[in-house]
Amino acid sequence: MAGRRVAVGGSLILDSEGLFKLAAGDQRARGYLETAIARRARVAVSAITLTEVLRGDKRDVAVHRVLSRITIVPVTPEIARRAGELLGATGLSGHRCAIDAVVAATALAMERPAVLLTSDLDDLSRLVEEPERPKAQRIAVVHV
Repeated sequence: MAGRRVAVGGSLILDSEGLFKLAAGDQRARGYLETAIARRARVAVSAITLTEVLRGDKRDVAVHRVLSRITIVPVTPEIARRAGELLGATGLSGHRCAIDAVVAATALAMERPAVLLTSDLDDLSRLVEEPERPKAQRIAVVHV
């Protein structure tokens, strides 16, 4: 019997809630991580997300454990520009949306297929919307 083929590559992107859930051992987030590892996908977080989650106290230990095993993507001028353009295109504003836009711009630059774990389905879905792409190549925004 032939084995089932598993697609290789792609990306799993974590926003602050995705990172928190993974650090807390959430089974659903862990399932996405295990699938990403099996696919040899890149697991990443935007450097700006560290601003949202790290506080310099003992609660950071679990987050640092996760961060030591994934890619931290720097906020480059290109990502920052793209984030601003996403805000302009969607009409979103404010500091929370600015952080979401940087996460979205980071995700848009990642290898596909891509999954973005978040608690903010509405804003992040709008920010990563790519109607010109075939559905299978769009970023899947998943609530955790």
